[in-house]
Amino acid sequence: MKKLWAILLLTVIPFSANPETITGFVTAITDGDTLKILGSKKTEHKIRIAGIDAPEKAQQFGSKSTDNLGRLAFNKDAIADCPKKDRYGRLVCKVTVDGTDVGLQQVTDGMAWWYRKYAKEQSGADQDSYEQAETLARLRKLGLWNDGAMPVEPWEWRKK
Repeated sequence: MKKLWAILLLTVIPFSANPETITGFVTAITDGDTLKILGSKKTEHKIRIAGIDAPEKAQQFGSKSTDNLGRLAFNKDAIADCPKKDRYGRLVCKVTVDGTDVGLQQVTDGMAWWYRKYAKEQSGADQDSYEQAETLARLRKLGLWNDGAMPVEPWEWRKK
């Protein structure tokens, strides 16, 4: 029974972090949906961008997605609103650079999927914006939607 409680606590605690806002400078782009921000106390935070899932590095279009996020955010000031941590201990945040929601911009540019699995964690307005952005990117054949073959969602690719 103690083991079961320990497992439950370890599973739940990372997802129930207190909301946090980080203001800082983007020091690194890990992939199309992950970056690092150096905060005001000179602490580096690994951030998973909320609301999106981008192609993995080894996946087709992964490097283009990473490059696009770099163009949007690298070496720029950012604000990250972080309501939770994921199971890997990364903060999950809506990241804004120069007034632009970079997650939404990744979807708009066809560089990431709107991560519908976590839509309920977004505001209604964000859900509408992300859904519309993905629909338009698909219709306009932008980014990964211009590949010819149907792109494989990262969550499906990771299962393999």
